Amino acid sequence: MRNHRFGEKYENGILMVLTIAVNMAFLSAGFGYFYDLNDDMLMKDIMAGVYSGIPDGHNMQTLYILGMLISLCYRLCREFPWYGLFLLLCQMGSLCLIGDRLLYFCRKKWEKAGCMLLVTVFFWGVLLPHMTALHYTYTSAMLAASALFCFIMTPDGLAPGSFIRWNIPSILFVILAYQIRTEMLLLVLPLIGLAGLFRWGEEEKIWQQKNFCQYGIILGSIVIGMLISRLIDFAAYGSEDWQKFLTFFEKRTEIYDYHMDVVTSGEHAGYLRSIGLEDARQELLANYNFGLDEEIDEEVLSEIADYAMSMPSDRIRAADIAKAFWLSCYRTVHDVDAPYGRLAVYGYLGVAFIGICNALSERERPKRWAFLWELLALGAVRTLLWMFLLLRGRYPVRVTHSLCLAETVLLLGMLCRGFIRFRKTGAYRQGTSGQEAYKRERMYQVMQNGGLALIPIFALLCAAYFPKNVENARADMAAKSLAHQSHLEVERYCKAHPGNFYFLDVYSTVGFSQKVFQDVDNTVANYDMMGGWICKSPLYQEKLAWFGMTSMEEALLHDDTVFFIIGQGEDAWWLPAYYEEKGIAVDMRQVDSIAGAYEVWKVISK
Repeated sequence: MRNHRFGEKYENGILMVLTIAVNMAFLSAGFGYFYDLNDDMLMKDIMAGVYSGIPDGHNMQTLYILGMLISLCYRLCREFPWYGLFLLLCQMGSLCLIGDRLLYFCRKKWEKAGCMLLVTVFFWGVLLPHMTALHYTYTSAMLAASALFCFIMTPDGLAPGSFIRWNIPSILFVILAYQIRTEMLLLVLPLIGLAGLFRWGEEEKIWQQKNFCQYGIILGSIVIGMLISRLIDFAAYGSEDWQKFLTFFEKRTEIYDYHMDVVTSGEHAGYLRSIGLEDARQELLANYNFGLDEEIDEEVLSEIADYAMSMPSDRIRAADIAKAFWLSCYRTVHDVDAPYGRLAVYGYLGVAFIGICNALSERERPKRWAFLWELLALGAVRTLLWMFLLLRGRYPVRVTHSLCLAETVLLLGMLCRGFIRFRKTGAYRQGTSGQEAYKRERMYQVMQNGGLALIPIFALLCAAYFPKNVENARADMAAKSLAHQSHLEVERYCKAHPGNFYFLDVYSTVGFSQKVFQDVDNTVANYDMMGGWICKSPLYQEKLAWFGMTSMEEALLHDDTVFFIIGQGEDAWWLPAYYEEKGIAVDMRQVDSIAGAYEVWKVISK
């Protein structure tokens, strides 16, 4: 009897978990899972102890409290893929929450079956490329999108306690998204705010004390959770060494993400020489191997970043704003964002259609035209967010698709709220008679037929992208498999020589990937990149100390067990030139090769 009651109470959640689990099983069999970028791999390596020898939560990308918890899991079982599993569970949890909230409003079995089918089509037609290639940025966006959907779908007429309990997942998911990728959560935070504003606007008495209480508790809980997460992060990175590195990290990001031409174009070589960076040292900045030069620190990067920010080309002009606006419109229906942008356009049209039908059939209802200002507000906010990205000049697919996802899910929530009001319209018609009743009946039938048609249209649009998504996912998996095998060759070579240490040229070796649940080896790595976003950090110093080194420059020159790996045929002129600029004559000798794709070199002092 108790089990029967449990099944009835949690039927929607169980149905959606089974739906997502079946889809994930097919996905696993057909594609498998990779980390999307080496950023996720390095984060995993830090938390698993592969990088510095000991699992550590200072992965620089997530907030420390989350990194610490994942690193503790690795301390319990080093060889289990905790981080990959965490990302996967977050994505599954996001979909389950959206599906559960949809099922809550389904009254009949065929409606629930249609909802499960809709989630499945959305899974394969929209999310597939980001489900096979896991990335923490998109995972954060999925959590944020499910949170805003849960919030806007809060049922009407709940007591404050029930209202808050319904939105506990929203609170937790927003805080978790903030911890996973702070910048991504902050980018979509205006959309989350709109979801709350739209839902509050539907209350019969907007300024009622109850509303201030329940909405204030939810907002306050989110803010407090974010503040606590940030304070713990400040404390974890509060030492002098970490503070210096944070400055270095910030300036490095500014230069390489937004002003790369300063260190690569050659037009600014005179300025770089004026601050003491000769040709070889400039090349270290250009090829990302700056770890070799101990004197390239936070002060040097601060000077370069300030110089880049002072250039006239960095100032935003009216023409830039106009160009960004039209580009945001263009990318909505073209280019790599088109599938998601077109779904959003459909969402706007659907919300407008059902909103008009509801307004015309509820002539006495206050705020029946509220959907108009909601659509205008959403359109304005999404345009501003897109222009922010475009004007900064950096908008990778993982970010633009994340923004599109949040917008589409918010529109889906608005559409569902329209259907909920549609049902109330049916009840409102009762008790009327005569010509007015006939008009309302005709309007209701138009709305019913047109509104119900929106669901299969949405499903067909999602399904239309399925073949292309499968093709793209397979191509991406093939490329990642090839890169994975290439990386495995380097990794196996290094670990076959455990008494040695290898520094890797960044650009000729960085294009690698890794399977999430296969070939898991979390033993400490006796190799490291010569640059990258963790280079020169306290963790980097710990890694050098683990292998008995004090600096890359000294180790390459004086340690017989330290070598340099670069891609086959790549020119490493900058390495001996760097030492020569410092008055040290050196020779370079190739000592080995790896799978015909990489060369192993030794730096020898003359």
